[in-house]
Amino acid sequence: MLHVVHHADYMAPRPERGTFRFDKYYLVMEALRASGAPITEHAPEPCPREWLEAVHCPSYVDEVFRAAVPREKERRIGFPVTPAITSRVRHTNGGTWLAARLAMQHGYAANSAAGSHHSLHETGAGYCVFNDLAVASNRLIAEGDARRILIVDLDVHQGDGTASLTAGREDIFTLSLHAEKNFPVRKARSSRDVGLPDGIDDDGFMEALDRHLPEILDSFEPDLVLYQAGVDPHFDDKLGRLSLTDEGLERRDRFVVNHARCRGLPVASALGGGYGDDQRAVAERHARSMLTMANENLRVSQSRG
Repeated sequence: MLHVVHHADYMAPRPERGTFRFDKYYLVMEALRASGAPITEHAPEPCPREWLEAVHCPSYVDEVFRAAVPREKERRIGFPVTPAITSRVRHTNGGTWLAARLAMQHGYAANSAAGSHHSLHETGAGYCVFNDLAVASNRLIAEGDARRILIVDLDVHQGDGTASLTAGREDIFTLSLHAEKNFPVRKARSSRDVGLPDGIDDDGFMEALDRHLPEILDSFEPDLVLYQAGVDPHFDDKLGRLSLTDEGLERRDRFVVNHARCRGLPVASALGGGYGDDQRAVAERHARSMLTMANENLRVSQSRG
């Protein structure tokens, strides 16, 4: 059973300016529903303003809520922040929090959007408005749902916003494996950064992941794993510089869920990046990623009795 968080507002109308395409979020759900896999859909509530203001600058949160984000910030984000975008990002941030709560019940759950790891304290950036990973982590710890959270970011781009927003916290650990020469040019400092060379293949990526993730799980001892499961490390991705195959992405996702679940840790995934001219092909990669993780969660749960 895949427990997936989704809301109609995830498919915001495309703003008149900007290059980001929002149609993949509808296509992801189409692919999941057509897969024949058992799926339960959960609709999130919009993220409360105070949850966002606990992580982001209140003045910036107010700009987003009023759909009055200055043009220079909109340029950093990559599209205008319209009222529809405001509703969208409130729901996607609420969605990652809800996915984490569902993962605590079921072992694994997915948000069908978000993974907005470039958002910073006073602005959005790189197609990200609010940082759902940092917001959800902060709220889960504040509410006592978790003491220590590991954020595993395997998007092709470094999770610079997440690293910046959680810097100095001993209760949140950020691991980022990314293409070293890709966006952002100026990297932040994660708890652990693993910059990968251009063109790395399945085996090279898995060797790096195996070298770092199990050791961090054992030494940091988190209660929960939030997983930014971007599919842009794929060799055919428009904005990627790595060379993972479909099988490589599946190995990666199984590995993350296996190592967390074998330690009794829940995993909640957020969609992350994936870009290409064929939006349906990108959406199918995202759908396969979620189904792979749900199947691995089931396999580990059955083996654990």
